[in-house]
Amino acid sequence: MLSKAKPKKEKQTMDEKLNTLRAGVLGSNDGILTVVGVLFSVAAATTNQFTIFIAGLSDLFACAFSMASGEYASVSTQKDTEKAVVEKERQLLKTDFDSEVAAVKRHYMTMGVTEETSLAIAKDLLAKKPLETVVSVKYDMQLGHYMNPWDAAFSSLFSAAAGGIFPLFAMTFLPTAMKWPGTIIAVSLSVALTGYLSAVLGKGNVKTAVIRNVIVGIITMFIHYYIGTLF
Repeated sequence: MLSKAKPKKEKQTMDEKLNTLRAGVLGSNDGILTVVGVLFSVAAATTNQFTIFIAGLSDLFACAFSMASGEYASVSTQKDTEKAVVEKERQLLKTDFDSEVAAVKRHYMTMGVTEETSLAIAKDLLAKKPLETVVSVKYDMQLGHYMNPWDAAFSSLFSAAAGGIFPLFAMTFLPTAMKWPGTIIAVSLSVALTGYLSAVLGKGNVKTAVIRNVIVGIITMFIHYYIGTLF
């Protein structure tokens, strides 16, 4: 008896890939800053290496799982919204088909196509792929492709843990004379990298994003070090 062939998994769209990368970059940035914040506070208050390490490690896990759960909740809401939009358009195609034709026609007219040709295109597309067309035209969505909350959650989980490892290892395993400057350098380089990646993904100004992230990192370290010296 022949076994049924497994259906091929559809390739992710660029938006889906970028969403996963975005979650990873944000998770990494948060992992770096939250872990170094705890490390600086504790290291300023005590010289006990085991205490410093356990505090940093505990915060690393807490941050990673917190970021993952936050991403899962956020992207799940987005996915639910996307599905609701598709169902709304499915009903409109049954109850108000003319308005859907008009929406597609307007879309092509804004692109410089004549009214007559736009109407012809709209009728042709809605005759062949009605739901796919209106979802794409009105919401810039690709039918059947929804943001995956699990991808975002795992991306954030692993990147937050990976980001937190840099300051944790620098503070606990570098020679005593190098602990503070080594950690500051590790954090500065790490947040500079996440700033660069976030700017590239968001098509923003790379220089501004890198400088902003480094300044935020330095301020974070200074504030937490000061808090630690109070105890």
